[in-house]
Amino acid sequence: MKFLKRNYGWMLVAILATLPLFVIFNMIHINFTNGFAVTLIEGAASDGKTTLEMLYHVSGEFAIRWMTAVLSCTPFFILFGINNLFVRQAMGIATAVWSFLHFIIFLSAEGFLETFAQVNYAAGFVAVLFLIPLFLTSNRKSMKKLKAKWKKLQSLAYAVILLSLLHVAILDKTWAIYAIIVGLGLIIRIPLIKQKLIAFRTNTRTSIA
Repeated sequence: MKFLKRNYGWMLVAILATLPLFVIFNMIHINFTNGFAVTLIEGAASDGKTTLEMLYHVSGEFAIRWMTAVLSCTPFFILFGINNLFVRQAMGIATAVWSFLHFIIFLSAEGFLETFAQVNYAAGFVAVLFLIPLFLTSNRKSMKKLKAKWKKLQSLAYAVILLSLLHVAILDKTWAIYAIIVGLGLIIRIPLIKQKLIAFRTNTRTSIA
């Protein structure tokens, strides 16, 4: 029970991050008969997209959704006073896994050289590179070992989201939704605004109590 109470948030994030994989599994066929082979199931996609286009869309969409969720944790704490660092780490891991999956699908379909064919592809590639150290240090052991350096390293997340927004902006109109959410989060983080919001939250709770 203690384990569940301590890790329920992390487990919830893991479940939510894993569920969309079933959508992807329904669009591919894995054959172990002659080694290991993955083939696309044509006609498995919807909205007039090919299976490959849908794989791009699903993996990329969930990558940026989790990325936006991670960067919304601090504004959420400022507004409501609820914070769980390990849940945020779990979200970061989900972000990295979906981003890596998105990049692997791209490489499998287009090849590595295509990464540099367009600005949005290159931006996505750099974002993935920045995610690697974030992914490898999203654990309690790294936090204790790196201490203050850990927070500095985690600031790479801002570069990742900006590169990801550039990547998505050229491909999909929904980028504006994520840009607005991230932008509002950054405004809330401004020291003066942050202090006023925390003071308002504290005074509100005191008056209610």
